Parts: sequence; C-alpha cells; structure tokens
Amino acid sequence: MSGHSKFANIKHKKEKNDAAKGKIFTMIGREIAVAVKEGGPDPANNFKLAQVIAKAKANNVPNDTIERGIKKASGEGGAVNYESATYEGYGPSGTAIIVKCLTDNKNRTAANVRNCFTKGHGSIGTQGCVSFMFDEKGQIIVAKEDYETDADEFMMLALDAGAEDFSEEDDSYEITTDPADFETVREALEKENIPMVSAEVTMIPQNTVTLTDETDIKNFERIIDLLDEDDDVQEVYHNMEEA
Repeated sequence: MSGHSKFANIKHKKEKNDAAKGKIFTMIGREIAVAVKEGGPDPANNFKLAQVIAKAKANNVPNDTIERGIKKASGEGGAVNYESATYEGYGPSGTAIIVKCLTDNKNRTAANVRNCFTKGHGSIGTQGCVSFMFDEKGQIIVAKEDYETDADEFMMLALDAGAEDFSEEDDSYEITTDPADFETVREALEKENIPMVSAEVTMIPQNTVTLTDETDIKNFERIIDLLDEDDDVQEVYHNMEEA
C-alpha cells in the first residue's frame, strides 16, 4: 500500500466536487435528514449524525449550513423521506463497484444506476456480489502539504487515539480505524488542530484491479462520471487502480 498517492486521487475527486458544491450540499443535506430521523438531532447521542458532520466538515461545508440542515430535519412535516439503497455491480475487466444512494423514488434510482453501468459496458449484479471484496473502515487522510510533522510521532498519536493502522504515502498520511472508533480518533486529531483532507467511514477494497486497456479505462470512467452526476448517488466505491 505504501507509496501510492491516495491524496492525489482524493484531491482530483475534490476538485471535481468543488465545481459542483451544490451537489455536495445536497448530498450532505440528505444524509443529515436521514441521520436525524433515525437518531435525533444531537450528534453526541447520534453516532451516524456525528459521522455525517465529520464528512461535511472535511468537504468544507459551512457550520451554519450544517446547523440549518439539522434544524430543518428536526422540523415536523414537509420533509422529504429518503430511503437508503445500495447497488453492486461490475465494470470493465471485472472491476467491482458499490453505489450507495439516498432516494425518494427507488424505482427511478434503480433505473438510473443500471443505465450508468450499461453506458459504460458494465453490469448490475445481485446484492452482495462484490461487497465481500471490501472492508468497512474509518479512513482519515492528512496531506503532507497541509501538516508538517514527524511521521513516527504522528503515528503514535493516531494509534494512542485508537487507530487500527497508520501508513505514510508519498504525499499524505492515511489513518484507518474500526468504524466504531472512527469518531473518537477523528475528534482526537481535531483537538490537535490537524487538518484532514478526508474523514469518513468508507469501503476499502481488499485487492485492486489495474486497468491498462484504454477502452476499459474510458468505459470505467464513464460509469463513475455518470454516477457522480446523479443526485441520488451519495457514494461510489470501487477497486480500480490507475496504472
């Protein structure tokens, strides 16, 4: 794992997102609505909401936008009820893709997601067909350009806070945690004023697939780009690695 530029991939993703902040705010707003509905408006007593707030902050969503979202979700009536939906499938050369959505119309979302796969010459599979290839983990990325520190000292800080693993990449540090320990570790880093490029519970592939054929790469990117453009799609996880 060491030596790969995860930060570069995240940076690329964020640059695309920065061109569509409205999409980010919409996504976060839906996640807040679902989290508040399930566990209430207090993040201290609602682990899922605390995770969404951490994700929002990592995506530079302003605090007042977060607070407005929580208040709106706490209001009676008038709120749209979103349901979670997860789709799994295959991209070119057997690459594995997981798509997590929040939707007010599952039939529409299922058709749209299937269409994204079809246009990139991929296929939707059955529930569980690729998720076994991934591990759910808390993941925190800290860019070296944002935080100058001694790697060994930083590693000890993270591990003492409850992290499972710490790795130094070319341009970043990656901290992984058990999902249950994610918020504790994130809070410990936040108290030390450590800037985080990304902080979320995610799906990490156990193994990656490297695509070398130009057509396969273009088709794979088409699937991902089309999914990114769909407002119902919250997260896309995959095991493709760039050569």
